[in-house]
Parts: sequence; C-alpha cells; structure tokens
Amino acid sequence: MFSKIMIPVDLAHEETLEKALKCGADMARNYSAPVVYVGVTSTTPSKTAHTPEEFGEKLSAFAARQADQHGIDGRSHVAIAHDPTTEIDDALLKAVTETGADLVVMASHIPNLMDYVWPSNGGKIAEHAKASVLVVRG
Repeated sequence: MFSKIMIPVDLAHEETLEKALKCGADMARNYSAPVVYVGVTSTTPSKTAHTPEEFGEKLSAFAARQADQHGIDGRSHVAIAHDPTTEIDDALLKAVTETGADLVVMASHIPNLMDYVWPSNGGKIAEHAKASVLVVRG
C-alpha cells in the first residue's frame, strides 16, 4: 500500500518523537517500505549543528540508529530553509516530493487554544501534501 515513508524529525527534540518513530517503523515493517527521516536546517549555525553538512551527518547517524533499533531500511534527507522556524511547513512539503514519499508519519502535540491562531505543522502538511499523512499525538 505504501512504498516510501517520510518521518520529519527535529534533532533538538528527539525525546518528543518516540511514539511517531515507533509508529512509522511499524508501518515500514508492515509494508516493507523504507523510511526517510527528514530534518530541516538553515545555512547558519544552530544549537543542533554549525553547518548543513554537520546537520546532515547527525541526521544520517540518527537514521542509522533508528534503522538498527527497529530493523528497517532507514535513510536521511536534509531540507534547507532560510528560517526553519517560519518555513518548516514549506520545506517539509517540498521534501515529500523530493523523497517520493507516499506516507508521512509525523509527531504532533495535543491541540490547544493557540492552534486556532497558528495551525500545527501536521495540520498544514495533511492539508497540502500529495501523500497520505498520519499525525501521531504523543
């Protein structure tokens, strides 16, 4: 049913992704599909990495750990955004196309009042992606 699964990850907040990572890995095993872990960074230094190359190395290592832990085919894809805070949705939507993913599994939070003012990333991706989107609340 699904041939490639994309899981957006924030390397600065790995601890909040556990449920979505497990769900994505379960789906990958069920459909014998590779998982592409997508991280968004900028060309300027951040607390996660000083350069996009360093970010790519960290994301690749993260993907390898996930693949080993869950027994799946795990890959990484770096998306570059001028300002990841404001451009993350567009960067992730572009990554859906670039990776060829037909399923996106992403973590989200329990909705609150602010979601009526600023919609969640998962909501925008689900609304605009050409792939199926599974939003995992955790």
